[in-house]
Amino acid sequence: MAKREVGAWGRWIARHLAGSALARAESDAQLARDRLRDAIEAIPEGVVFLDREGRYILWNKRYAEIYHRSADLFRPGERLADTLRVGVERGDYPDAIGREAEWLAERLAKLQNPTGARHEQRVADGRWLMIEERRTSDGGVIGLRVDITELKEQAEALEHALAHAEAANRAKSEFLADMSHELRTPLNGVLGLAQALQATGLNANQQGLLAEIQASATQLDRLVSGLLDYGDAEFAPAGEPHLAGPGSSAVSVLAADDNPTNRKVIELMLAAAEAAVTSVEDGAQALEAWRAGRYDVVLMDLRMPVMDGLEAIRAIRAEEARGGRARTPIIVLSANTSPDDRLASAAAGADGHIGKPIGAEELIAAIAVALDEPAEA
Repeated sequence: MAKREVGAWGRWIARHLAGSALARAESDAQLARDRLRDAIEAIPEGVVFLDREGRYILWNKRYAEIYHRSADLFRPGERLADTLRVGVERGDYPDAIGREAEWLAERLAKLQNPTGARHEQRVADGRWLMIEERRTSDGGVIGLRVDITELKEQAEALEHALAHAEAANRAKSEFLADMSHELRTPLNGVLGLAQALQATGLNANQQGLLAEIQASATQLDRLVSGLLDYGDAEFAPAGEPHLAGPGSSAVSVLAADDNPTNRKVIELMLAAAEAAVTSVEDGAQALEAWRAGRYDVVLMDLRMPVMDGLEAIRAIRAEEARGGRARTPIIVLSANTSPDDRLASAAAGADGHIGKPIGAEELIAAIAVALDEPAEA
């Protein structure tokens, strides 16, 4: 065979082999693309691939379904940023309405810096999406879209349930506080007046009837305490009904209570201890009386009209601090005796908290402790 023929034959073989290799390469590449497409379509969430310029390369059917209002804009080579602009103009993103430029700038900033940080997006049909975007090895972007509408609805339902539970708990606490006040206030009057009556001259029959009244009232007090489930810890150990004022023969007491019977009970109890009592009906009157006079101790109810006891205590403490006035011991006398009530009294500046019904020895002992051991300002 001539040399020229050999060369032509070799070139033909080379071309044939190259063509076959190219065909196989193209076939392998198409197979890889088909497999990638199948893999992406098998993913239940929306997936999109962008090139380094933010142009569409590939997306799956789920991505188009999620953004069905914008699916007509998805074309290879088109920019996602342009799709977003059109979507904003169409009203596809409710959170952008009224702040279109700002919303678009914020969204494009996340797209241009795809750190993988997740953020949420609301679309016009009411669904919520979770978006995650990351940089690919060739400088492009792979984006994931997850429909989290059901999760958002569950979270909202849970939030409503928690809010309802908190409201119910507040209502329960308020009910118990109201019941404590409404039940213990008259009980305080009954027991207090019975104790005062006991000190008067009664015959044997009258003493017997009074004992029955006291026993019944005490039993009712135990039932109320059990029903309301409040831990009524004693303020101070009981002492003898004797009371000496610092540097004087009588203790001056300011008592604030909106219930006239309770004011009478306090006056009778302290009269037996030779204390001078000034009685007022609410926190505002207590504050004015404290400003005008000098009292060794203040007895303060909590629930009162015009100004409640906590407000009055805080006002007294604030004026003491501003004016450099010596601290006056304040003891709360209240039908509200829960731990929260006691903490609120202490936080306002009270030196003690006695629950109603009040015993004479308990009250006098508490005053004696307050006078002997004044709290630091």
